[in-house]
Amino acid sequence: MIEIEQITKLYDGLPAVDSVSMTVDTATITVIVGTSGSGKTTLLRMINRLVEPSSGEVRINGTPTGTLAKHVLRRRIGYAIQGHGLFPHYTVARNIAAVPELLGWPKEKINARVDELLDLFSMEPEQFRDRYPAELSGGQQQRVGVARALASRPDLLLMDEPFGALDPIIRARAQEDLRRIQQALGSTIMLVTHDMEEAMHLGDRVAVMDEGRLVQHGTPAEIVLRPATDFVAEMVGGVERPLRLLSLIPVSEIVEEGSAEGDALAADTSLRDALSTCLWSGRDAVPVVQDGVPMGRVTLDAIRAQAKGQR
Repeated sequence: MIEIEQITKLYDGLPAVDSVSMTVDTATITVIVGTSGSGKTTLLRMINRLVEPSSGEVRINGTPTGTLAKHVLRRRIGYAIQGHGLFPHYTVARNIAAVPELLGWPKEKINARVDELLDLFSMEPEQFRDRYPAELSGGQQQRVGVARALASRPDLLLMDEPFGALDPIIRARAQEDLRRIQQALGSTIMLVTHDMEEAMHLGDRVAVMDEGRLVQHGTPAEIVLRPATDFVAEMVGGVERPLRLLSLIPVSEIVEEGSAEGDALAADTSLRDALSTCLWSGRDAVPVVQDGVPMGRVTLDAIRAQAKGQR
């Protein structure tokens, strides 16, 4: 889907991004994570040529981006930023319709796409279509910003700290919305964040940047289990490392036969959430169900053994 080959950006002869190469598969979320100044946003912006690379190449579906006119390239790539960037004098519907209108879509097709995306983001079209951004909550504005970026069915969606301005509770919900919608639409997403927790939660693959270089690119589990550098290990967090890994493992992997009292957990619940449930409720085991059908139970001892084995 996306091939980045030895991409470099120099400012005054110094590399902000230093010979980065990676491949991003179709219908996945790749999260680029790093501290401030690590080059992650510059890397993202070179993909849609908001920043021109000093050297190297980006290819989307085999086509070098440098061979396309910038306006043509950017109509193929959605872009969502922190603070959403909505046009304040446009209604919700017109904000979402902005790129399809530029592309000359017929009005009926645009209206259907607007309603489809509002439904996907759990915003009733009749209720929200004619509102203005100032009439929405911060979380609703962010959803509209992402819907606008997805409106023309782009080959790729780039997101730069999209949830950074949201409070923690809304942020967690926004992350869940994004993952749900990405799976529903099969979108390919590259997302920049400084938050390793967010990277682990959202990413199919995580790219860790440090001082302009890509120091590790792998699955969340690979990053946690086998950090490539001391910097990566520090970002993952020594004490929190077992808990981070538990957040990547569903309870279905250690479910056992037997019953337990209390509310059941879904089979795709993470072991970290199962641990929290056990400790909060004072239970030694909780039942597990899949599509409403009992699977068995997961025990506190089994969760602790799993965490201990990953230290």
